Amino acid sequence: MSETEPIVLPLAPRAGGEAIILEARPRRGAIAFDRRELAQILNVYGRKVASGEWRDYAIDTLKEKAVFSVFRRASETPLYRIEKAPKLERRQGAYSVVAATGLILKRGSDLGRVLRALDRGLRLVEA
Repeated sequence: MSETEPIVLPLAPRAGGEAIILEARPRRGAIAFDRRELAQILNVYGRKVASGEWRDYAIDTLKEKAVFSVFRRASETPLYRIEKAPKLERRQGAYSVVAATGLILKRGSDLGRVLRALDRGLRLVEA
């Protein structure tokens, strides 16, 4: 992906049936998800939206990392953050899934494996 090529992401459809399209360019020197990574993340996101668990998302491109945050409602804090930090690739792995509490659920070099932590989800046991 070149710096001049825009990232175009389809968002949730509006009430009228048309989709909202977001066109954004990562800031110069910022870390961003590539198309393959976004396809994997949006695949999981689509399944969770279809099941009614998630409703919104946000993508942040920062200097040190890229963050894909998922929300139950847009006005809340993110349920999970999927982070890409290339600086950590040789240590713990570039990808991580972080819960709302800040707990790192899974970390590794393979995005597909890291995203499996979201498929399992957190199961709460009532006492």
